[in-house]
Amino acid sequence: MDKQTLKLAGAVAMGAVGMALYSKLAASNKGNKALSAVGMAAVGDHTKKRVVMVTGGTGLVGKGIEAFISECPEAKANESWVYLSSKDGDLRDPAAVEAIFERHKPTHVIHLAAKVGGLFANMAEKVEFYRENVLINDNVMECCRKFKVSKLVSCLSTCIFPDKTTYPIDETMVHSGPPHDSNAGYAYAKRMIDVLNRCYADEYGCKFTSIIPTNIYGPHDNFSIQGGHVIPGLIHKAYLANRDGTDLNIWGSGSPLRQFIFNKDLGALTVWVMRDYDSVEPIILSVPEEDEVSIRDVAYMVAEAAGIPKDRVKFDTTKSDGQFKKTACNDKLKKLRPDFKFTPMAAGLKEAVNWFSANYATARKGGH
Repeated sequence: MDKQTLKLAGAVAMGAVGMALYSKLAASNKGNKALSAVGMAAVGDHTKKRVVMVTGGTGLVGKGIEAFISECPEAKANESWVYLSSKDGDLRDPAAVEAIFERHKPTHVIHLAAKVGGLFANMAEKVEFYRENVLINDNVMECCRKFKVSKLVSCLSTCIFPDKTTYPIDETMVHSGPPHDSNAGYAYAKRMIDVLNRCYADEYGCKFTSIIPTNIYGPHDNFSIQGGHVIPGLIHKAYLANRDGTDLNIWGSGSPLRQFIFNKDLGALTVWVMRDYDSVEPIILSVPEEDEVSIRDVAYMVAEAAGIPKDRVKFDTTKSDGQFKKTACNDKLKKLRPDFKFTPMAAGLKEAVNWFSANYATARKGGH
């Protein structure tokens, strides 16, 4: 067997259903090294008790983790943290993932990396969202087993829950019905993480678990107006309204309700899960149900943080509101962390607005 055939056989043996995709990727990357020396994460310090590697570590959640870790005495004393970006290697490629694990030799992994996109991208590319995410997840999880990682925490999404369900949703309802058809590829790929967590625990005794955050916001988000999420889109619109002296125009009536979690709060809770939560069962990381807020109120808070008068906030009711509510229950989290204090939303929004204004030239503002 030649080397290319061995690579493809390895992908199949590891359960990567996207063998044909990997073959295409391997052909397109022929001659490239698995890792680029430019922009790679520094190797973890193995004199520490834990070496924690974060995939997708330069995004919104990764930056929230990094912000919490920078002020955490436990991390400074006993942990070395490695934040991976796409420059460290293609996580769809088994060889690249093995090279990353060989380089850093993590004792713990927080898996955030994924192929993500907005509504229209998910609708148009269901196959790609499924296959690429299954490849990424399978490669990371299998390397965690092979390299004897002590703990793996993977990030899921509330979009994996059934489309037709009762509210509030909780951790027992992940597989109780099909997800919304618009993001079926992505949602089923994410659900498979929970399935594999249980399989790895049963067969190999691995300590794999997952978190399910609600809507995340904060510094370092993607502030795309057309394809981004609601809060970063509002913040970008507010910046432009201030710059151009125009109204802040909101799509829809503003009546839908959502639970939002500040990325630094999510970072703190994710680290707690990595250190102290040992169940294979997923856990929802969210503010309480009573902290659910309307998009209208969020828009007014963003406007206030940006210094825009309330009478310049306009709602375009000809645009669709989308789903009215997706309330998630955080009873499990409250029972385990009754002491946790969430950042008040007005304060979190003010920090995010200020960050975007100060970093407008370099902040992410495009993509799906």
